[in-house]
Amino acid sequence: MEKERLIRKRIMERYLKRMWDHFWRNIRLFIKWMLISCITGLVVGAYSSLFAKCMIFVTDFRESNGWIIYFLPLAGCFIVSMYKIFKYTNDKGTNLVLSTIHAQDEVPFKMAPLIFVATVTTHLFGGSAGREGAALQMGGSIGNQLGRWLRLDENDKRVMVMCGMSAAFSALFGTPMAAAIFAMEVVSVGVMYYAALVPCVFASLIATKFAIDLGIRPESFHIMDVPDMTAISACQVIILAMACAGISVLFCVILHGTGDLYRKYIKNPYIRIVFAGCLIIGLTFLFGRDYLGAGIGVINKAVSHGEVFPAAFILKMIFTAITLEAGFKGGEIVPSFFVGATFGCLFGNFIGLSPSLCAAAGMIAVFCGVTNCPITSILISFELFGFEGVPYFLIAASVGYLLSGYYGLYHDQTIVYSKYKTQYVNKKTRD
Repeated sequence: MEKERLIRKRIMERYLKRMWDHFWRNIRLFIKWMLISCITGLVVGAYSSLFAKCMIFVTDFRESNGWIIYFLPLAGCFIVSMYKIFKYTNDKGTNLVLSTIHAQDEVPFKMAPLIFVATVTTHLFGGSAGREGAALQMGGSIGNQLGRWLRLDENDKRVMVMCGMSAAFSALFGTPMAAAIFAMEVVSVGVMYYAALVPCVFASLIATKFAIDLGIRPESFHIMDVPDMTAISACQVIILAMACAGISVLFCVILHGTGDLYRKYIKNPYIRIVFAGCLIIGLTFLFGRDYLGAGIGVINKAVSHGEVFPAAFILKMIFTAITLEAGFKGGEIVPSFFVGATFGCLFGNFIGLSPSLCAAAGMIAVFCGVTNCPITSILISFELFGFEGVPYFLIAASVGYLLSGYYGLYHDQTIVYSKYKTQYVNKKTRD
């Protein structure tokens, strides 16, 4: 009996030791990533806040000095020259960041200052682009470099890239929930890198707080009217989301198709970007200045007032494709917000459902369609619009995700699991 008691005691001691070792290992891991995510949030938050301040300044300057658009071709030559001087001619943009997470490439540290200056220049002189592309690239570049300085292994450096992306995205938009999840979700559709959850969450929160303290106001929009959901209104939003899925595919096709045309017919990067700059100037004379820059004012008018020019969504797609595919720098996500909001508002006015609500739902559906990120889409709807229209946003995100197929903004985004079956497919997104 005594022998059996001793055996049981030893077994229990070994079991408790294993539990303690496991617990302490997890605590050490948590402390490690807490410290690292705090550093990343502060560094990337500071850098992104400076970027946001510059973007606000150049946007205000451009809107007050319309003549500056005439120098857009010259600004394009400056951007091309800058990338050549720094020997960064094979720029893959956000695709390089995604490829780094896939362990296929290495994002260089010089990407951060290059994309900063190039995006600010593009917006100052009137290029049609967003800012989140710069945020993702800056955050990924800084995160990767911090991983090097901290001598992390390759797996941890990939986590650092996602951590930096989350921090930069949240600092610019003030949406920490969506930012934390987006960096994990956008890389591989159907699979999320949950090992990055703690670093991304804390880096996002810290970067957002840092940016707010520096006066960077989080993005938010007020929906005028959210009707109670009925069978009729639900069907109307389903039809809207179906249409937005088609719009998201069209946006991707126009973007990548324009790039193919540029590379086929205008091989010289200087001629290409000068041509694009002149084309943007000509189109601005014809259709006005609403399509220059990010277009936040137009988005706000569509969501908060239900007002829209009927052709605004297609014009924004054209302006953005001409700008970005020629070599100007920026992002595609805010333009996708613009496209979704203006199309949704137009749709709402046409069918008699709240144009403000339809603009918001359109934003979510198109964003989900071009990024293939349904969870992020739902979270960003909460942070941008509040919780009153939740049923409509859920419909918009889910239908937009399903019907957009395997198209997407990013060539290096991988569709790991099928959208239609519980099936492993592992394919790149279509152009």
